[in-house]
Amino acid sequence: MTELTSSPQDQSRFSALLTPHRSLGPRGFMVLMSAVCIVSFGTGLLFYMIGAWPVIGFMGLDVVLIYIAFKLNFRALRIYETVDLTPEALTVTRVQPSGQEQVWSFNPYWVRLKLEERVGRSTELSLASHGKSVVIASFLTDPERADFARALRAALSAA
Repeated sequence: MTELTSSPQDQSRFSALLTPHRSLGPRGFMVLMSAVCIVSFGTGLLFYMIGAWPVIGFMGLDVVLIYIAFKLNFRALRIYETVDLTPEALTVTRVQPSGQEQVWSFNPYWVRLKLEERVGRSTELSLASHGKSVVIASFLTDPERADFARALRAALSAA
């Protein structure tokens, strides 16, 4: 997801908050886990009734592993990036799911924006200037990345 804003109070000419798309919300997760639990319990009960009672433990283990996998995925979706363009600097801030923050700053006059098409893989959007570069918006889809690159390129050319 990309959220573009411009605010006249500060001298920001371009500001964007980039976040990954979350297709499964909290309610959908509860519905999915409920369905998995019901199917697992029903299957486990069936095996119990035919005398294969140890299978119940494995069915419960499946539910726990599915839950852990989803929770780890939800944690990874907490990453986000902010891109701020002012007359003095283009600043990219990436906040990892752990809360660790990385900041890159470029001179808007010298920065190069490159959207690289790669065969069989997703595109790569990068900023480079004076020997340093950073790949941004890696968690966006290709069309979202292209739209963001177009908007940032327009803001940089106007700067």
